[in-house]
Amino acid sequence: MQLVLGSASPRRKALLSELGFDFRVVSADTDESFDPAQSPEEIVLSICRKKIAAIWPQLAANEKLICADTIVFLNGKVLGKPQSKADAIQMLQLLSGKTHEVYTGIVIKDRSAEHQLVDCTTVRFQELKLEDIIHYIDVHQAMDKAGSYGIQDWIGHIGIVEIRGSYTNVMGLPTQRLYPFLRNLSK
Repeated sequence: MQLVLGSASPRRKALLSELGFDFRVVSADTDESFDPAQSPEEIVLSICRKKIAAIWPQLAANEKLICADTIVFLNGKVLGKPQSKADAIQMLQLLSGKTHEVYTGIVIKDRSAEHQLVDCTTVRFQELKLEDIIHYIDVHQAMDKAGSYGIQDWIGHIGIVEIRGSYTNVMGLPTQRLYPFLRNLSK
């Protein structure tokens, strides 16, 4: 069975590669809208299924598709990818000094079955200075990340004071759960 990662994320590609799996990458522009009445778990899985639907027709019969989606959840509200610099600043100001959750959903599909998992990590930022937020957005790639930040980036190094759960989940792929899951599927 050949693995296909349905994601353009360089972080997901690097993490899956570091797990030792051989795979190819296929991505598609997908509508990532969701019903705000859904739970965070339902949101990430529904977006994964949209990605699966967009990519699945491009796969060969012997391929297994992995799609993932990550959201930042603060006080009952989803913080997705920012639409502008002002949006990114606002998101990071909302996260400043607060604890939030990061949910990643994964759907794995082959010709015979579909499997899913969701992981949640709790992250707390210290109070962030506006000049640090602006510096981060100007110098780093905040625009392609849920909640406008990457835990592995400069803002994570200077701003995150507590994390409960998987670090790689915040990066977009909970490797500690995915690895044994994929190993069991390949048996």
